[in-house]
Amino acid sequence: MISKNDIKYFASLNQKKFRKQEKRFLAEGIKTVLEGIESYYPVDLILVTHEFAENNKETLKVLKRKNLRTELINSQDFQKISDTKNPQGIIGLFRFDKLNFSTVKELPKILVYIDNVSDPGNLGTILRNCDWFGINEILISTNSAEFLNPKVIRASMGSVFHLTVYDDVDFNLLFELKSKGYKILCSDLEGENISELKFPDKFIITLSSESLGPSEEIVRAADKFVTIPKFGNAESLNVAVASGIILSRIKF
Repeated sequence: MISKNDIKYFASLNQKKFRKQEKRFLAEGIKTVLEGIESYYPVDLILVTHEFAENNKETLKVLKRKNLRTELINSQDFQKISDTKNPQGIIGLFRFDKLNFSTVKELPKILVYIDNVSDPGNLGTILRNCDWFGINEILISTNSAEFLNPKVIRASMGSVFHLTVYDDVDFNLLFELKSKGYKILCSDLEGENISELKFPDKFIITLSSESLGPSEEIVRAADKFVTIPKFGNAESLNVAVASGIILSRIKF
């Protein structure tokens, strides 16, 4: 049985400080939960409303086959936990351990570094774009949104569960990777046309907030600045939109 204290505990995980403290996070929605239970993140619990259980019997069969603890709760209690206005009636409770990039034995050819992207919707969309274009290792700066924020997970449409994400990454790592042969390609309003770029053997694409531009440290680390050609009068491109265009131009 789920107690009132349990409900308060689950609801607290909508706040970053409690996620970090407990090393647990919530993922909401049928597609996201099904993606999550197939990932490397351990599952502690699945919560479903009575209405969800009645209308989604096949999903419950999947959860039962995987021997996942599944508990029924009423809609009022579910709403106290949910981060959405119109919840689907299913939430997963997952565990996580903070990943340390220094422990990686085989470095990938391509990395994406996300710099100063504070909007959860933008970050989630960037992660989804990375997933689509097959770039699986993502570095997120300390001044960006947290990738386990419920809004980020929702915007990623489950892609969070397909990627290896390193968060709170200090700028110094970029300089360390440069010493290992990586080139830093900084996306900016001015630079070489991304469509005409000859990509290095190993490189890091940096994506920054469109309003603030690349951080000072990114500019210092950059080997080359790249851009998307502009033909109209818009001042800038949304960083999530720009990420899709830039990643689509990468030749593996």
